Amino acid sequence: MNGWLLAAVLVLGCGVGPALWGAATGPVRRRVVAQNVATLLVCLVLMLLAQGYDRPSAYLDAALLLALLGPAGTLIYARLFAEELAADPPRARATDVAGVLASAAVVVALCAVTTPGRATVKIVLIGVLLVVGNQVSSKALRARPPTGAPRAPDPQEPVRHE
Repeated sequence: MNGWLLAAVLVLGCGVGPALWGAATGPVRRRVVAQNVATLLVCLVLMLLAQGYDRPSAYLDAALLLALLGPAGTLIYARLFAEELAADPPRARATDVAGVLASAAVVVALCAVTTPGRATVKIVLIGVLLVVGNQVSSKALRARPPTGAPRAPDPQEPVRHE
């Protein structure tokens, strides 16, 4: 086992594990933030595995796909749970800073050891997508829903037939 694989295992165990637990339990505000963090961390794990196994094409392609689709998933959750998030918005701003720092650390380390070429461009692109996507989705989670947005039916409210 080399250092890259050890780093991937540490991020997987110490970061992704708790993030998945947070995404599976607790209030909605914690679940959507944990889902956003888990997506970012899994993408970083894939990037570390690419270097650890010396197979950049397969792992970096998967990381690139996840960097594109992860924030989109968070935006969908933000739209579906807009009312609940407006009533109890996420307050986890530290995860935004930690996500940017972790992404920057992994991207800089990987760029330092990767020979210039396609893989380096993918690593930088993935890093930019992770930072921008994480910031956009975090901002969407804290945003108030627009006035006049359709409301989800309340299960406690009686149904009126007209």
